[in-house]
Amino acid sequence: MGTLTNQRRMERGLSRDAGSMRGTLSMSEDSLPTALPMLLTMVEGPDRLPGEEESQEVLRGKLRILQADSTEVNALFMELSAHLLSINSEEKVIFVTFRTFEEIWKFTTYYTIGLLGQCMESLLLDQEFWLSSLDQEGMGIEVSIQEDTLNLMYKGILLQDGSLFASCSSNQMFDSSTSGGDLYLEQGDIAQFEPPFLDSGWTVLCLGDGARGTKPKPALEPVIPFYQWFLKSCAENILVGSGKPACDFPLQFARGTCLATADYIAEGPDELSVAPGDRITIVGLLVSCFDWFTGRMEATGAVGLVKTSLVKPANNICESADIFLDQEERMFFSLKEEQVIEETTALLKKTSENDIGYIYKLDLTNQQDSEKKTTPSGSSGKVDAEQPEIKRNIEIFIQGKVPSSHSTLTAVGTREDFVHATETLDPKAPCFTVHPVVVENSNTENLIPLLSFLDSSEYKPEFGVLYGQTPELLASSTFVGQSDEDELTAFLGVARETARKKRLYWSQSRLCFLLGKLCAGRSKFSQARVYFEEALNVPREGFTDVRLLASIYTNLAVIYLKQKNTEKYFSLVERFAALIMGIPDCIVSVENVSEVLKYVLKKAVLSHNKLAEARACFLLAKQHRRQNEGTSVVPYIERLLALSVEHSRTLNISPSQVYLSLGRLYSELSLPHLSVSSGRRASLHPSVTLSDCLSGLALVLENSSRHFGIRQQDSIPTQAAPFLHQALSFIEETAVGQNDGGRDHYHALSQVLTLCLSKLFQKHRMVGHAVCTMHGFINRSHPSQGLSVSERNDTLLWLGWLHIGNDQPDVAVDILNSVLASMPEHCTTPQEGLVLNMRGVALRCMGDLRRAAESYQAAIDVCEEFEDVPNWAVAQANLGLLCLKAGAKGLAERHLTKAVELFSELDEGRHELNFISVLLELGQHYVKQGQLQNGKGCYEWALLLAIKADHSDCQLSATRHLCHLYGTVSPDEAQCIIYNEHQLNLLRSRGDRGQEGDILETISQLYLSLGTERAFRAALDYTKRSLGIFIDLGRRKKEAYGWLQAGKIYHMLGQTELVDLYVQVAQDVGLSTGDTNFILKLLEAAGDVFFNSSQDRDKAVCFYRDRALPIAVKTGSVGTRLRLSNKLVELMLSLKLYGEAVEFAQITLDISIALGERLNERVAYHRLANLYHCLGQFELAEHYYLKTLSLCPTPLQFDEETLYYVRVYQTLGDIIFNDLKDPYDAAGYYHLALAAAMDLGNKRSQLQLCTRLATIYHNFLVDRELSLFFYQKARGFAADLNVRRINISPDQQYSSTSQYKATGQ
Repeated sequence: MGTLTNQRRMERGLSRDAGSMRGTLSMSEDSLPTALPMLLTMVEGPDRLPGEEESQEVLRGKLRILQADSTEVNALFMELSAHLLSINSEEKVIFVTFRTFEEIWKFTTYYTIGLLGQCMESLLLDQEFWLSSLDQEGMGIEVSIQEDTLNLMYKGILLQDGSLFASCSSNQMFDSSTSGGDLYLEQGDIAQFEPPFLDSGWTVLCLGDGARGTKPKPALEPVIPFYQWFLKSCAENILVGSGKPACDFPLQFARGTCLATADYIAEGPDELSVAPGDRITIVGLLVSCFDWFTGRMEATGAVGLVKTSLVKPANNICESADIFLDQEERMFFSLKEEQVIEETTALLKKTSENDIGYIYKLDLTNQQDSEKKTTPSGSSGKVDAEQPEIKRNIEIFIQGKVPSSHSTLTAVGTREDFVHATETLDPKAPCFTVHPVVVENSNTENLIPLLSFLDSSEYKPEFGVLYGQTPELLASSTFVGQSDEDELTAFLGVARETARKKRLYWSQSRLCFLLGKLCAGRSKFSQARVYFEEALNVPREGFTDVRLLASIYTNLAVIYLKQKNTEKYFSLVERFAALIMGIPDCIVSVENVSEVLKYVLKKAVLSHNKLAEARACFLLAKQHRRQNEGTSVVPYIERLLALSVEHSRTLNISPSQVYLSLGRLYSELSLPHLSVSSGRRASLHPSVTLSDCLSGLALVLENSSRHFGIRQQDSIPTQAAPFLHQALSFIEETAVGQNDGGRDHYHALSQVLTLCLSKLFQKHRMVGHAVCTMHGFINRSHPSQGLSVSERNDTLLWLGWLHIGNDQPDVAVDILNSVLASMPEHCTTPQEGLVLNMRGVALRCMGDLRRAAESYQAAIDVCEEFEDVPNWAVAQANLGLLCLKAGAKGLAERHLTKAVELFSELDEGRHELNFISVLLELGQHYVKQGQLQNGKGCYEWALLLAIKADHSDCQLSATRHLCHLYGTVSPDEAQCIIYNEHQLNLLRSRGDRGQEGDILETISQLYLSLGTERAFRAALDYTKRSLGIFIDLGRRKKEAYGWLQAGKIYHMLGQTELVDLYVQVAQDVGLSTGDTNFILKLLEAAGDVFFNSSQDRDKAVCFYRDRALPIAVKTGSVGTRLRLSNKLVELMLSLKLYGEAVEFAQITLDISIALGERLNERVAYHRLANLYHCLGQFELAEHYYLKTLSLCPTPLQFDEETLYYVRVYQTLGDIIFNDLKDPYDAAGYYHLALAAAMDLGNKRSQLQLCTRLATIYHNFLVDRELSLFFYQKARGFAADLNVRRINISPDQQYSSTSQYKATGQ
């Protein structure tokens, strides 16, 4: 109801808002709005209430994508007659503008009839939405616009155009410029206004009598845009004689009986004479705004025109809401259901041609991403629990007989057949021979055939052809034998005179009509007028041929209009209005009727008679459609729909059929978005029927290539899913109570609809839904219902394949066994091979490899028997893949190679997809076996085939295999970049922005690994491109890392002035996510940018210590706290901040002990020892070094551990000897270090240690023997290492701290 209210307010609002036009007259152009905001909201539920924030965020993400690439949205708004200005994704607002009032008219019409929201849904909603929302009523996008802003834009454009049509907002007088008195207009009167020129005031033209007047500041309100367009299109013939109702008749649109109130004598055969009290039955409709209506005297049965002002309502009269006069008129918008079913069935079969019945399936089910499968809640368990019932239903389904020929559906007819579905074949035009006119020859025998044919009081179909022919056709096909038109005119003139003398009044009337048409065709309008008036006034009792009467009225009205005889024109057109409001199809054969119908519509508009306006729009649409003027039909059907929305309770129209008619017209005019949206609106209306639903489905399929960017032959768009689902629901209800033939008819349609819907589910990894859909069809089926044996088996094969994909191979095996059992025992068929191959796939999924191999071999045998090479190749490949899973790699390679050989011998066809898949599998096998060249060859061959077949999915798969090969297995950065670039182009063409951003990130990392400045700059470019995508998609975490990566690259390039800016933005974006764990990781990564660099390392301290570490402490992230503390200790050591580093080293030690991580504990002890050593606290340093050594594993397993012992003991010796001045203890540490060095065989370490021991024993412990021993050992190592001199003098003693800092230990 909210939407309907908004739509009604829109139409009213465009003609009046706060105040009236008086409030805008003095506006300057600068104060007028130039942009109209469209607010989009995700809604759900039958009341279409705003959805949850999560769904609103999804909508924002889609709008962000459009902000970056507005090509698609620009194309849509061009179709909607608007111009895109900008998109505010955060506020979910799109800003558009308009340049002409026609654009505002079209845009507001689309909004009013509900197409705007449908177009936005098609543009913004994911493919999966249409499948996942099938059971969710009212889900979609609601569009709201600021009506006040639109009104101001509309008025501003009208003022710029100059002349405009508006209604008076109050009773007012105008200074008349055409008569002596003033011009008086009442409130609601519509007139043409021209803005003041200089100080002249506003000029007004009364549309009733053409009177003009002026007024400085009139009170006026512009009419709605449709009226503005329509009245401007009738500018040359804008007058209607009177804009007021013809009388005070209390009903605007009446049916029933009325009573005459005064005497009236008929002035012509088309009128009725009445007396007071006569009961007159209304023929068709009495419309109070017209002077006449068609009536029937109850007493005599005579039919003619009656003045509306001479009657009053009787007791049984009522207001009518039906603008149609008969069922044939009502069927103008509808199509025959049988033809719709046949056409749609053929179109679906062509669009979704199923290969399940003749192409073997390749066993790649293990590669499906099971995590992405979606199954209805509990459906898998339900199928398992009801497996016996499934078997029974399958058996019942298989028992079906071959249907009779009458139920076979084929595509018959075309769009034109649908349009004229209710029309009979056109009768042939009559033909007469013209004989020369001989003066004074009274022989009339040559005229007898013509006079006899024309002298009928009733209408005949042949007359309709005659009335509708142009003068040229009359002179060339209907009448033959004449030398020129003058001879034909003379012949018809003699015939007319003869008919007059013989009182053949109907012949006389029709001959006068033909003569009038010939004269009008030669622009002899005065002579033509005489003939037409004679045809109208020939004495007779009544005018029973209403089509002739309508033709005379129309042709005579056109002549009056050309001769500017407005009084007679108005009088005649009022009579014509009475005919079209009373008698259906009275203008079928009438020429030039559009101009007269426009008068009827103008009169209805000026009289504010909405029902009369609706019927006039219907007649104009019907007339233009009959003349194949699709562009001219659209405005009137749009207006008819708008009226049905505004007056849904008083206007009896089936909107669903009108929407579909409009959709077909949009399709013809290449407006795919509007066409599909019209079909969608039709399907959502309560009046929708099965044929309406199928017609909407046809619109989606016909416009799939232009609207959804897919080839119609390839697949069905997911936007078709709601139509498929709804049509199946209708069939389930409709087929109940049908006889066998009717059930067969619906059953065949149900099968193709079910297959199409299940394929959509399967394609989008909703296999569980596909299974349920197929079982629903099987359970509803009964034997002998519309399916051949082949179609039945194809259905079961597809169901079996779905069960395999749904991880239910045991159910699939049961189904396939049932199909095999139903086949002839002693006659092998190609379809038997299909079943055997699929059965092998199911058995392999069950783990029964032996039976699977037997089934594959049996399928191979069938292929060999029928020389079916493509399927033979698939079966060979399946056998090879089975061997791979069994571990028989050699046998697998032979089978796969054989399959490749068979595929390579085939011509181009439908086997490329399987060929590419087999090549990729064989390539993977080669790569795993280390045969990289063979693997690369298979991958590249697959890629070339995919490129040739223009199959983007296969290209993507092959390219990813090559990227993996060159990125991981056999690293080659250059080749990896090339193939990732190709993958990027493929993803861009598919519109997959998320994966495109990920690949851009990968390429950036590849360029970074090259290590050159040029590569760094290329990496920066790719990083910025990926960053833009992540911003558009609203992927805040990826965006934050993108900013950080760009800052890191700038740091590597030495552009330090930008680094802090990018890192700060990354931090701000990360904080906006509100994810504490992510923020913690991001801050650590920001610190790593500086930590892993050789410059500005001190900047890492603030990220680790001041930002990340407090968060880690608060969140209790012990691992992160340990890692950050370790980094801080290492960083502060390098920055010589020893005192500050001790605190964090102690923290790492405490955490490591608490976690029981011995390695981290050793590292913590070692770093504490280093720190205390640097701080000169040697006893603590010795303590922690010894603690470190106590945690080392024993016995030592690796050389690195032994080397660590050497260095630590040597450092301890240096501390004791140099700093604590204890040569005795120092010698002990040196001995331990020397023992480890000897075990390691490290001569340089032994040289250093022997030198130190020789020094101690020679100078401090005074042991000559040991001094000489170590000195000689040192000399030996010096000789081996080519060291020239050994110094053991006591003055070599110095502080171990300075030595430690100097050597950087």
